[in-house]
Amino acid sequence: MIKILIDSSSDSKKDEGIFDYFMPISVNIDGNEYKDGIDINADKFYSLLKWAKEFPKTSQPSPNEFVEIFEKVKEDGDELIYLCLSSALSGTYQGALIAKEMVDYDGIYIVDTKTATRMIGVIAKYARDLIDKGLSAREIAARCDEFKSRVKAIAGVDTLEYLYKGGRLSKTSATVGKIADIKPIISVSEEGKVEVKGKCIGKGRAMQFIVDKISGYNIDKNFPIYSLYTFGEENCALLEERLKEKGFDVHGRLQIGSTIGAHTGPGVYAVMFVSEK
Repeated sequence: MIKILIDSSSDSKKDEGIFDYFMPISVNIDGNEYKDGIDINADKFYSLLKWAKEFPKTSQPSPNEFVEIFEKVKEDGDELIYLCLSSALSGTYQGALIAKEMVDYDGIYIVDTKTATRMIGVIAKYARDLIDKGLSAREIAARCDEFKSRVKAIAGVDTLEYLYKGGRLSKTSATVGKIADIKPIISVSEEGKVEVKGKCIGKGRAMQFIVDKISGYNIDKNFPIYSLYTFGEENCALLEERLKEKGFDVHGRLQIGSTIGAHTGPGVYAVMFVSEK
């Protein structure tokens, strides 16, 4: 059988039915270590983030943690597709490659998704549908590698505090941005890095920027559009209203967890979709 592995950076839940194996990424907050998706969820993370004295640190799984799963797959005679957090954001991908060499099993396919959070879940759902259609693991991995660049998200950041704390913004830029009420618009590039797509003065203009951006894409209607949020859904609800006014059918609202949320903080509002080829 073909199995799917994702890590906790995907923010996916077991009841979504899109994966068979789950690899937690560790999150350290003020000296306390948590296994993301196991002993800490998104709401608890943001609650701790608000009062954290130090910026949270994440640590990638060790190769030995992957070996444990890979050995089980090999022993069962299954094949495995691992849809991994972007190699530009973490060393998780390299750790998985090392583990594959240690296990020495050709039935493991590791796909660098070049993305993060809920976009990985979209790719996993795509892979699951291909499994149901009877494609081989090799074919599915190849198709996921082609498909991944079509999965996109555009997000508005409500506060500059966490971009500054995470070292992605200077103190001067953060101070000036706060005074001017600047709202960055971010996305994940095709290289798998978080990039700034624009800067708007005020939340209203930032939401309009997002709506204008998504309007410029040819959206594949075979895949649902989702709104995304970190903590606090008010901004996300406002963005949904604007999207619906422009004729976009938002299928549902999904939460972003610690991997991206640590750098953006609460109040994020985003839209996720799949573009046509």
